[in-house]
Amino acid sequence: MANAEAMNRTTGWPRILTVGVDGFLVSFADRLDEPANRAALAFRDAIDRAGWDGVEETATSLTSTYLRFDPLHFDHATMRARLEHLLADRDWYGAPMPGGRRLWRIPTVYGTDLAPQLDEAAAAAGVTADRAIDTLSNTRVRVQTIGFAPGQPYLGVLPPEWNIPRQTALTESVPVGALVVAIRQLVLFSVTTPTGWRHVGQTAIRLFRPEAETPFVLRPGDEAMFPAVTPEAFAQIRTSGPDGGATCEAIR
Repeated sequence: MANAEAMNRTTGWPRILTVGVDGFLVSFADRLDEPANRAALAFRDAIDRAGWDGVEETATSLTSTYLRFDPLHFDHATMRARLEHLLADRDWYGAPMPGGRRLWRIPTVYGTDLAPQLDEAAAAAGVTADRAIDTLSNTRVRVQTIGFAPGQPYLGVLPPEWNIPRQTALTESVPVGALVVAIRQLVLFSVTTPTGWRHVGQTAIRLFRPEAETPFVLRPGDEAMFPAVTPEAFAQIRTSGPDGGATCEAIR
């Protein structure tokens, strides 16, 4: 695949869709996979670095880049032409990840009464609880997007056995810092909320900090690991502050 134009001829992706009177959505796939998420992150970064006049907002979803612009500054045809030109510039599916990303290590207690659905999730994945903890605590995952609640990351992709469905009924509530799993993804909850995802781990990090200059702790493109800790260690960690024992380092 030499460029995005070749990709479009063979698969129909990427696609540029109009969103209302002032937006475009550039989609790289219709379902989550690693290359499409990489493309969305890299394409948004390229738009931001280009510094186009009239662009008022950019964001990413799991497989798409959103752009909002001032229609009094550019008409739709002009903005679409710019997006098409940028798409044809390179193979976005293999583009380097944006700079400034960080690797987070977030201590997690798995199972116990703090995360009561570990055994159920492990059975759905066809592994033992011990094997589940080993995989979930040692797999390095990417923040693919932020959504559903303020600062809440969707992370992946997990190994194939974790392509387990969401529940058919809702869990009434999981707490802030809950680590949940389904469809080869982890979600780290920033608020207390009902969920259809299985609660397998508990962290003490507070992801949404409205009082801070940067309210969202994790950013799309960051990576994370969730090393296992004992309940005793977790009891100390959860009183250590809003980071909950988490550390981060620059990804080089």
